[in-house]
Amino acid sequence: MAPSRAPSALLLHSLRSLAIESPFSSAAVRVISTTSSARQEAEVQRPSFYRNPDPATVFVPRLERKLNRAGTQPIGSRRRRAALAQSPGVPFDQLPYQCFQEARKILIEDRAEKLKKIETERARIARLQEVDPSTLPGGETYKQKRLKSMHAELERLKILADINDPNVKRRFEDGKGDMNKPIYRYLAERKWRDYPRKILVQRITQMNVVPDVIPACDPILDVKIAFGKKTIPPGEFVQSNISENPCQLTLQAFDRGEKMVSIAVVDPDVPNLEKDSFDSRCHFLASNIIISPTEPLVDLSKLSADNQILLPWLPPHAQKGSPYHRLSIIVLQHKDNIPIDLGIARSKIQRDGFSARSFMSRHMLTPISASLFRTQWDDTMASVMQRAGIEGANVELKRKKVEPLPYKRRNPPSFR
Repeated sequence: MAPSRAPSALLLHSLRSLAIESPFSSAAVRVISTTSSARQEAEVQRPSFYRNPDPATVFVPRLERKLNRAGTQPIGSRRRRAALAQSPGVPFDQLPYQCFQEARKILIEDRAEKLKKIETERARIARLQEVDPSTLPGGETYKQKRLKSMHAELERLKILADINDPNVKRRFEDGKGDMNKPIYRYLAERKWRDYPRKILVQRITQMNVVPDVIPACDPILDVKIAFGKKTIPPGEFVQSNISENPCQLTLQAFDRGEKMVSIAVVDPDVPNLEKDSFDSRCHFLASNIIISPTEPLVDLSKLSADNQILLPWLPPHAQKGSPYHRLSIIVLQHKDNIPIDLGIARSKIQRDGFSARSFMSRHMLTPISASLFRTQWDDTMASVMQRAGIEGANVELKRKKVEPLPYKRRNPPSFR
């Protein structure tokens, strides 16, 4: 009897190719659709490396880099784009993954439970609103405290009802979320606190906006600065010919309702040659500005000169030889959204020597966010100062030479 031999590598490779199919083959893609059988049998068309890829279905890293170089960002996550590209003609919530469909059933049941709790909480709030405060142990104060707590619980349930919905996440990733709804405000705030807020806090702390301009600040607004179509990161240097005109601010709030705020642009780095120190100057000041989660844009050049602007825009400037100037943008919230009497405010405000602390204490304002950009002497600074009527463009500041101490005049290496 002939001895048994181990199968050859070629035979094993043939057996494996028959038993295991490639996961990327067209036969392995399961398409669940109501279209014709001819479309189901059609192979998935993959995007070309050399043609214009679709931002909604591109999932190859090389194509993603090509879109980024062209100035177009891919839409959503790579996993979602791959699912859409390999399942043409199928709605997003009916993707051909059995596990996905089973998970959707669990999420739908959980959402139904949350909706029942929402209706129960609304009924409790309605019953409490009809109760006479005199019958409660704490009176009106206790009633308002309970209502506030119950409204907070209602908002939490609304968020929990939609936070696991894939369609909600898809709309948020596409930038189509409605900021009137609590879930989109929650997702936007979570994304902002994950990284951009940390950068903002780092800039205003390391560059000493706190405490040079304001004593403290816990940002609750996302502040974005733009001159024209150019967005300026916090702490970035801006050329004087660009900052000559007022900027546009995006004050994105994440809380429900409107806020009345004041906006101040303060330069705390004005050289004082007589005292050998620095003074503060206000380059812009406006009050009684209404912002909301759906209307965050504030164009400083379009504010009302009669009802909002206290000090008009003064172009940021720095004399030659002086250190860079920090243009701090402070957002102050009014107490109980009560507007400021502009007549009284104008009589007590001075551009030079402006103190943000005094302005805050006088009108009971609270800082809710801050940002900054920087300016320094450049080639266009002289012409900007001339057009604005600012003196000192022909003056160059130089450091005073300090004589070294006697022991530093020696040359230690010469001693043996």
